[in-house]
Amino acid sequence: MGAVVFVFFLILVSAVSLMQVYVFWRAASVPFVTRHLPRRRLMALGILLWVLFVLASAVRPEDVGVAAATAEFFGMTWMGVLFLLSACLLAVEIATGFGFLLKRSVPALRFAALVAGGVLAVLALIQGMRAPVVQHHDVYLGGLPAELDGTVIVALSDLHLGAVLGERWLAARVEQVGAERPDIVVLLGDVFEGHGRPGPELLATMQRLSAPMGVWAVLGNHEAFVGRRDNGAVFEQAGVRLLGNSWVEPRPGLVLAGVDDLSYPLNSGHAGQALAKTLAGRPKGAVILLSHAPLPPEVLAGKGVGLMLSGHTHGGQLWPFGYLFRNMFPLFAGQYEFDGITAIVSRGTGTWGPRMRLWHPAEIQRVTLHHVARTKS
Repeated sequence: MGAVVFVFFLILVSAVSLMQVYVFWRAASVPFVTRHLPRRRLMALGILLWVLFVLASAVRPEDVGVAAATAEFFGMTWMGVLFLLSACLLAVEIATGFGFLLKRSVPALRFAALVAGGVLAVLALIQGMRAPVVQHHDVYLGGLPAELDGTVIVALSDLHLGAVLGERWLAARVEQVGAERPDIVVLLGDVFEGHGRPGPELLATMQRLSAPMGVWAVLGNHEAFVGRRDNGAVFEQAGVRLLGNSWVEPRPGLVLAGVDDLSYPLNSGHAGQALAKTLAGRPKGAVILLSHAPLPPEVLAGKGVGLMLSGHTHGGQLWPFGYLFRNMFPLFAGQYEFDGITAIVSRGTGTWGPRMRLWHPAEIQRVTLHHVARTKS
């Protein structure tokens, strides 16, 4: 997994480097900026921020604790700020034909873009610090026994526990889950950020998650950074039962199935084969599928799945990032109904990278199951 982490690190640093060069290049063309910060100082500031970001991205939080958590928070926040500044500046580029139109107004428009990006960054930080909202869903499942009507599933996705979102944040989420009185708790992948084996305090806090029918999880793409051999022991220590391309029957007539992360590569042929293998030999009853990445409708069709619970997309997390991925994931965020199947895709309970969200609040799903046959609205 070391090679995977290194490649990811290179991609991340390259993307941030490009955004930083672009933002500071455009900032240097704004008279208001250069009057208060000469170009040499502006360049020095840019180099300093870039070096701090690289150092923050390279540290191992499990080794250096609070110092690394602070460094990672700063580095990831700066990445989020750069993204929003770049998005606003690019909007000006499009409006002005990359500076060839409205030439007299270009400096003022670029300054306005920098201000707008800064304001959006503050709003994103505020929203990112807020507790996840609880989204209520009612799902009618064919095959669900009458005695299981009203069964409550609480789903958490993309916690990304690590240096930034740690034990105290998780403890608050455990309280939120407990208040919903779930019958089943499910974790939909990317539970851990992947900086190394989670600490004992974090795992002890996760052990406080409980439900009569158990606490279940599937792997996400970030769990791959930890190493698949270690994941079983980590989840077991946390008191969570891992579903890896397998199914269980918590109660007669209720089947809970989980597939390993299919976010890359997510092609219909491979995903369909993995799903068919996972569901092989299942008993009769309502089938609930846990999949970190939302599988497309054509993969789910005809497999006997009544409900799919997924995450991975974060609902975009930072506007306008979601526009880049909507075509990749037809089921992007929210509740969908098709071919007798319900799919619920979470915007994520935690955050990846910066502790920032813009127009896409974090959420926890509370899903109430009903045995009544589906009716058209």
